[in-house]
Amino acid sequence: MHFIQSKTILSTKNSMNIYRGCTHGCIYCDSRSDCYQFDHPFEDIAVKQNAPILLEDALKRKRRPCMIGTGSMCDPYMHCEEHLHYTRKCLEIIDQYNCGVTIITKSDLILRDIDLFAQINFNSKAVVQITLTTYDEKLCKIIEPNVCTTKRRYEVLKEFQKHRIPTVVWLCPILPYINDTEDNLRGILAYCFDAGVIGIINFGFGVTLRSGSRTYFYKKLDEHFPKMKERYQNRFGNSYECPSDNSETLWNIFKQECHKNGVLYNPDEIFAYLNEYPVGKQQLRLF
Repeated sequence: MHFIQSKTILSTKNSMNIYRGCTHGCIYCDSRSDCYQFDHPFEDIAVKQNAPILLEDALKRKRRPCMIGTGSMCDPYMHCEEHLHYTRKCLEIIDQYNCGVTIITKSDLILRDIDLFAQINFNSKAVVQITLTTYDEKLCKIIEPNVCTTKRRYEVLKEFQKHRIPTVVWLCPILPYINDTEDNLRGILAYCFDAGVIGIINFGFGVTLRSGSRTYFYKKLDEHFPKMKERYQNRFGNSYECPSDNSETLWNIFKQECHKNGVLYNPDEIFAYLNEYPVGKQQLRLF
């Protein structure tokens, strides 16, 4: 871990990343790709030391409150957050300026800040997004080795459900020949439906591999799944998109079950919900 001074924190779409790099160790992580131009080892987390100051300055200059997103590139609840509290500081600033927040994580450390999420959701809007990929707990520990397993993430979803804080699940990636099974899909969907998620984001059953992330992924396949790398190479070559042979079957199950349970599954609809700031709530708070 090392500290850096950043020039900006919010993108034009009001998203931010407080950290750069990750210690979760997920074997498929796209953020390792060469296109993101990391100038340090991926596990050596760059901490944007002035992130809270930059965020407050940016929100001061906003003409009106909005939704702030974080976690799309690097998880805001990595191990270093446990003692740094940068994510929590930024949540406090978001609430101070009456903004809403939507956050993506795999970590149960997010429960530490459930009080803040409840407060933000009461005053404006908070949506917690959790990634689920692998129902089998033993397999999950191989694919996502340094973060809590899927069952624990389901328990996190249930805690937010108790506090009436809306949740969304990212169901991706699904790795061909590894977790692209009907049992895996149905197990994850059962967790989602029981936890009352608003929506489930899925762009297709498979994985994307770029230069850099592919190298790490293949290294881990050699460690944990003998001969699997060769199977990928023979089937996909150097393709960016690596779809599951079971995609059509899994997609049909996914759509049918989401429709039956009243859960959003169209990504555009879910993103529209995530980005919508509740203006009516803000007006009530002002008066």
